[in-house]
Amino acid sequence: MRNFFISHKNPLTIVIAIILMGGVFAYEKMQTSLFPEITFPKIKIIADAGPQPVNKMMTSVTRPLENTIKQVPKLKRIRSTTSRGNCEISAFMDWDADIDLSQQRIESKINEIKNSLPVDVQITVEKMNPSILPVIGYTLESKTRSPIELKLLATYTIKPYLSQVEGVSEVRVIGGKSKEYWIVLNTQKMSTLGITPDIISTALSQTNFIKSNGYLTDYRMLYLTVTDASVHTKAELESIVISNNGKRVVQLQDLAEVQIQEAKEYVKINANGKDGLLLAVIKQPDANLIDISDKMNAKLTELQSILPADVTIKPYYEQSDFVNASVKSVNDSLWIGLFLAIIVAIVFLRSAKASLTILITIPVTISLTIIVLYAIGQTFNIMTLGAIAAAIGLIIDDAIVVVEQIHRTHEEHPEESSNTLVHKAVQYLFPAMLGSSISTIVIFIPFLLMTDVAGAYFKVMTNTMIITLICSFLVTWIILPVLYLLLTKGKKNNTPSKTITNHNLRTRKWITFFIHRPYISFAIVLLLAATIFFILPQLKTGFLPEMDEGSIVLDYSSPPGTSLYETDRMLREVEKIIVKEPEVAAYSRRTGTQMGFFITEPNTGDYLIQLKKNRKRSTDEVISEIRTKVEASQPALRIDFGQVIGDMLGDLMTSIQPIEVKIFGNDQKKLQQLSKQVAAVLNKLNGTADVFDGIVIAGPSINIEPHFKALAQFGITPANLQYQLQTSLEGNVVGDIREKEQINNIRMIYPDNRSKSLISIQNLNVFLPNGKLKPITDLANIRLSSGEAEIQRENLQAMGVVTSRLEGKDLGTVMQEVKRNVAAQVHLPQGYHIQYGGAYAGQQQSFRELLIILISSSLLVFGVILFLFKDFKIALIILLISVLGIAGSYLGLFITDTPLNVGSYTGLIMIVGIIGENAVFTFMQFKETLHTLSVDEAIIYSISTRLRPKLMTALGAIIALLPLALGIGTGSQLHQPLAIAVIGGFIVALPLLLIVYPSFLRVIYKRSI
Repeated sequence: MRNFFISHKNPLTIVIAIILMGGVFAYEKMQTSLFPEITFPKIKIIADAGPQPVNKMMTSVTRPLENTIKQVPKLKRIRSTTSRGNCEISAFMDWDADIDLSQQRIESKINEIKNSLPVDVQITVEKMNPSILPVIGYTLESKTRSPIELKLLATYTIKPYLSQVEGVSEVRVIGGKSKEYWIVLNTQKMSTLGITPDIISTALSQTNFIKSNGYLTDYRMLYLTVTDASVHTKAELESIVISNNGKRVVQLQDLAEVQIQEAKEYVKINANGKDGLLLAVIKQPDANLIDISDKMNAKLTELQSILPADVTIKPYYEQSDFVNASVKSVNDSLWIGLFLAIIVAIVFLRSAKASLTILITIPVTISLTIIVLYAIGQTFNIMTLGAIAAAIGLIIDDAIVVVEQIHRTHEEHPEESSNTLVHKAVQYLFPAMLGSSISTIVIFIPFLLMTDVAGAYFKVMTNTMIITLICSFLVTWIILPVLYLLLTKGKKNNTPSKTITNHNLRTRKWITFFIHRPYISFAIVLLLAATIFFILPQLKTGFLPEMDEGSIVLDYSSPPGTSLYETDRMLREVEKIIVKEPEVAAYSRRTGTQMGFFITEPNTGDYLIQLKKNRKRSTDEVISEIRTKVEASQPALRIDFGQVIGDMLGDLMTSIQPIEVKIFGNDQKKLQQLSKQVAAVLNKLNGTADVFDGIVIAGPSINIEPHFKALAQFGITPANLQYQLQTSLEGNVVGDIREKEQINNIRMIYPDNRSKSLISIQNLNVFLPNGKLKPITDLANIRLSSGEAEIQRENLQAMGVVTSRLEGKDLGTVMQEVKRNVAAQVHLPQGYHIQYGGAYAGQQQSFRELLIILISSSLLVFGVILFLFKDFKIALIILLISVLGIAGSYLGLFITDTPLNVGSYTGLIMIVGIIGENAVFTFMQFKETLHTLSVDEAIIYSISTRLRPKLMTALGAIIALLPLALGIGTGSQLHQPLAIAVIGGFIVALPLLLIVYPSFLRVIYKRSI
């Protein structure tokens, strides 16, 4: 190995070139996304059994489904919501479960009990992942075309055209109107001719069909024979014969008027204040979002040329804009930090060659890291890029230590050739390099213990850091010396220079001052310990770091039973508020439907509000103002604000709300009372917003209760009565007409069905089998009943759920007040108990895991140092100062008013490894010189020798992380807490390493002499 760097200089030069070119290749090929592709262990089951009462739905559908799903292996928790005619069940699996296999098992279990469920129940099972939500949204508008024409254009022209883009899973058409043929019955004519709705329905079913008669063989040919009695036009439909009694042929046009109408849909779509239609683009799970967006924009340009001139299609939401801006922001922070750190190296080393070596080493390290990430299938996302940016300080540290040692060796032995100096410096440093690198890498290994969504995302980050640090070690050990030699002239350096012998280094009086006064070091230790003890309780706390996405999701619901028209009127007033906000660029509104996979009633929906890129106020400030104005203008509306990606993550987890109070018990009415009490408590607290008591009431219903004897007397069955009632209101689909590629329903309906009221139903006449009419009041009771509340359950137990957002305060502070006030003001009956869920539950679980990780990381660092130096006391001292470095992180978070969350907690853990790494080099230097010098001289020499690299490392790392810590740019808020925690730790690390550490070394070694 003595001449390794010389003998292998040329091959390693080729390796450097290959790494750089490979890094560029991998950089170009790697996909870009906002977050890593994570499979969430959540499967949602939605069952639709028609308009059934909540209690019947619970007993006949929800409970059987829950009981059978509970048997699926690796199920952690099951949660359900039962409403009128629908139930929504969420099955939360273990994170290590195969989600595809779990979905199959759930579907299999449901199929086993399918026969015991209501006959007409429709069940959908979907695994929840980020790909179920749209990544691009378009509005389709026209001033001249009807909603029917727009939907036809969207469905049969635009959707197939955009679906051609590679990586697109689905293009959803939301809104518009479907075309239907309405048979509007004339009840008087029907009664006169003795024809009932059943007769018309039967005639249509026996006429409008196409069926095979079988095959016919004629000589060498085989023919398929088909009876085609299908109806193709409105005229053909009108001419269908309904009855022929030998005296008169009755056609459909004799009994009814055939109209082309818009289908009844309790959905309303609004885009930027105009009724329109939305197109939502869903990407495939592994598709590159940026590529899809670019290709979709190009496809849209082509599409504009074939669309009618009066039709416009515009984007209202593009997730790629935020992803591009976020990735670019982190990327810029990385390169700006790197540039500033290089300047620090130049200032300290005052050597162009040494600085240039560092400048080349870091891109080589990053290139090698990118190659490895590409090889294991990772993407460029905010977590992997953030990890590289956060690790820049550690990369610079590795490079600075080696270059500075080579540079120092050159200063001490100017008469020797660079080849000899490089080998001597690397050989001298290698044990410490290996030990310090391992001590930094091992701190990330315990992150494997982290679970849930925080673990899923931050494990990607810490794994990227491990890869980066391993690459950094390999590059600084093997590649950096070769780079230094390549930048060195081949001849021997005979330039006269002041020789600095090993023990002739300029002594620094301040070191002597501190090591002879150990009480100062003990005071620093006590001060830092007190800082940890007193500041930790004062810190704000949160869960996952929040980002300013520049987009707002506004969920709303009008009072139960509110008509679509009235809900739309209220929302028009809300839109007047939205458009007046100067930061708003565009918005879209869905009523009767929502983004995602949910049960949605006609009185509920959401807004997606896109803010301008260049705006003066943050998203939270805009939300706060819109919330205040909407609550004042439309107090009847229940509103809930969030951001798109934050809500998406919430949907994929247990709850989207930071605060969730779950009250468990058996009696629904009592649960509702307690929920209202808890909501009242939350409403009074400062820091809560969008408080919701969780009580969702379905609108009032009109119950028709048949008189069975009367029905039997007149030869009518209850099913026939229901059929006629449906004909008079919604109408019944009795067939379809195929026109080109589209299928349009034929709906049989009574006249004036859109304007019917309760009195109209009471005055309704029912057809008897002979065609005569009978008042419905003679055959059934009609009564009005109030709406029923949804039933929520978790793990088969009923519960009430009260939720709230945060406004102006951190999660930890608000939750302390919530728990204290709820315990004092809400008195639970026997058998009832409260649990706290939402983001708070995730925070508490993550903090428990992170504390275990912090302890495990500290012990691993202790173990590595003990194994390296075989000295228990030294390992204990290094562990002590490493842990005390956390005080700097706490101070940084406290001064900058940054919450302690998963991101900043990760920074605390990093500091332990960073301080341990630096302490290794100092002790190695001390131990080497202790053979020839006294304890005091050895300490002074080792600190003086390591002073320059320590200052360079600390300043370089701080400056490298500064762009992230300042939170400049889109999405930078995600890594801001981590950067602040690491910078604070670095600042406190300097007095710990330069004052406390040498003082403790002197105390131990003076006693051992």
